[in-house]
Amino acid sequence: MREVRSITSLSNERIKAIRALEMRKVRRETGLFVAEGVSILVTAREAGFVPTSLVYQSASAGTPMTRALNDWALREGAEVLEVSEAVIGKISGKDNPQTMLGVFQQRWTELPRTAGRGDCWLALEEIRDPGNLGTIIRTADAVGVKGIILIGNTCDPYSREAVRATMGSVFAVPLVKTTREAFLAWRAEWTGDVVGTHLDAHEDFRHAAYKGPVLLVMGSEGPGLSDSLTRACSRLVKIPMAGKLDSLNLAVATALTLYQIRGDALKI
Repeated sequence: MREVRSITSLSNERIKAIRALEMRKVRRETGLFVAEGVSILVTAREAGFVPTSLVYQSASAGTPMTRALNDWALREGAEVLEVSEAVIGKISGKDNPQTMLGVFQQRWTELPRTAGRGDCWLALEEIRDPGNLGTIIRTADAVGVKGIILIGNTCDPYSREAVRATMGSVFAVPLVKTTREAFLAWRAEWTGDVVGTHLDAHEDFRHAAYKGPVLLVMGSEGPGLSDSLTRACSRLVKIPMAGKLDSLNLAVATALTLYQIRGDALKI
């Protein structure tokens, strides 16, 4: 079993390497990402993830959860670093900094080959806001979505902001990244509904009779769905608006539509 290593220097190379994971380029090159906070680390443990490194502030060493997470990481062969308040402040988020964080390997999966009649998948085209993306991942987890397909130049679900917004659901929801061309070729084999929300749609999303398996496709925050993905949908639906605005925040619109699609499956 490895031993805990103590670090107090801000210029330590391991600390620099962890801090560098704030940059998307470094996350892409290393395949690593940072998850902050005890509750998120507990979720990661329950989901079967093992950190490559676990970092905790020395002042929190005596808390039961810190000890439990440290013991788990050491048993799994992870590097465990005890650091000063200054060091944890350097590598933790500036807003509401945490006393504990983990470095994990990213997980990506392939486009599904088959889907059951009751399955629901979510596809997101070129989402730009990591907070929106993280919130959507959390919602997808809540309603039992089988996975999320990220199409084109979408923001990174493993960025600090996105991971924090998922509240740990990034460890539970399978993620796929693909090009628009590859997605359209794969979509041709989809046997159920391919549903898109669109301003020009005539069908109310609350009254549609969705045919499973359902693939919900949502467009980016500003332009919405591209023309090619709009044409790929077998059903276009709209969310009615009573006020002057013609659209909702993407995360809200996705949540409403997913809960409607998954309604029967969520009945208790």
